[in-house]
Amino acid sequence: MIDSSFPWVNLTPEAGNYTFGYYDRCAWDAGNQYHLALHIPQQTRLPAPGELAGVGYVTREERCFHKIGETSAWCHQQGAMTLWLRHRPHTFIYNDFVEDGSAWKPIARIYSLDKGDVGHYDVPIYAISSDGRWGATLNFGRIPRRGYSYALAPLPAEHSVPDLDNDGLFIVDMHTKETRLIASYRQLIARHPFSYDLVRDNGEYVYMWLNHTIFNCDAGRVMVLFRYSPAIDQPKPWRTFMYTMRLDGSDLRCSLSDLYWRGAISHQIWGRTPGEILVDANWGSHEHGSEYIVFDETHYPFQAQRISRGMGPAGHLNFSPDGEWLVADTYPDREGIQRLALVDVSTGDWVELGRFRHQTPGAVGDIRCDLHPRWSADGTLLTVDTIHEGERKIYLLDMENASVIG
Repeated sequence: MIDSSFPWVNLTPEAGNYTFGYYDRCAWDAGNQYHLALHIPQQTRLPAPGELAGVGYVTREERCFHKIGETSAWCHQQGAMTLWLRHRPHTFIYNDFVEDGSAWKPIARIYSLDKGDVGHYDVPIYAISSDGRWGATLNFGRIPRRGYSYALAPLPAEHSVPDLDNDGLFIVDMHTKETRLIASYRQLIARHPFSYDLVRDNGEYVYMWLNHTIFNCDAGRVMVLFRYSPAIDQPKPWRTFMYTMRLDGSDLRCSLSDLYWRGAISHQIWGRTPGEILVDANWGSHEHGSEYIVFDETHYPFQAQRISRGMGPAGHLNFSPDGEWLVADTYPDREGIQRLALVDVSTGDWVELGRFRHQTPGAVGDIRCDLHPRWSADGTLLTVDTIHEGERKIYLLDMENASVIG
């Protein structure tokens, strides 16, 4: 069921489950013709080791899936981290695994719509900066939430403590493929607001991992979430601390601590200015669920500015490229309905773009289907992943032709 007065179009009407992934990236090429997509084999459980998803794209005109390859590096929440390469026209990357002796090594393959396979990066890529020059990567194997990692990236059962000096957040030169560590776990621990919380009573470290790294709008800083839980086999409850830094690792700061995060903040993304961060918050003081707030990470103490009241359970937020609009989804409510809204940033007023039913039995937890709304680079197109038909599909709304904006 989809309930909307706007003309949503199914980009993937063929039988099967199709998805893109996360909300912090653009799925369209520069000409708004090719939308990256995955054809996933199932939606009822976490991927099994070696289980393959089809990699490819759909077009606005044909509305059918063009498969270019397969990958074993995929998950239901974030796909295979497919990303367009700005410095190479009609070229994108996606994460995959290759055999490396007796183990599997994660990489990022490079594919050109004109030439086919044209190489790879020796590490998986999580995010790419707005100028296309820099990538960010981290150790997917340490992520205990398997809906955000890969089946062939096993949890480090024998090495639950990370290599404090050689593991952490890495930056990749997308031109030269050089990779360097910019924030080690030891450095992150040293900047932790109360680092004693990272040590158990027996003197051993708690289980730590990194996730959700994103570049800011001018490609000058990068954020990452530093998370930890009591033990590797006890991932919940975890605690979350947001760190940011320059791309050489300098000016490392903890911009948001778990004191604000726990039960109140989620779904972080950079905002309209280099220091602005947009988050979903619920301070428990109103009747409409979450609020959409921004804060300037250079301002101390922490001070939130509300853009708008929310419309229900916590969801994912994203500014339009011109910064005038905000798109926001929700998690399913008690009836299984996910809502999507467009917010006028100048007034805080919003219009509902649609209601989608998350109706598939069993598709909950880390295999659920969030809408994850994503803009095109020019702000005229919006796509979501939805399961309201029973199978996962990618739906498109032409914001300009539908007179939603403009």
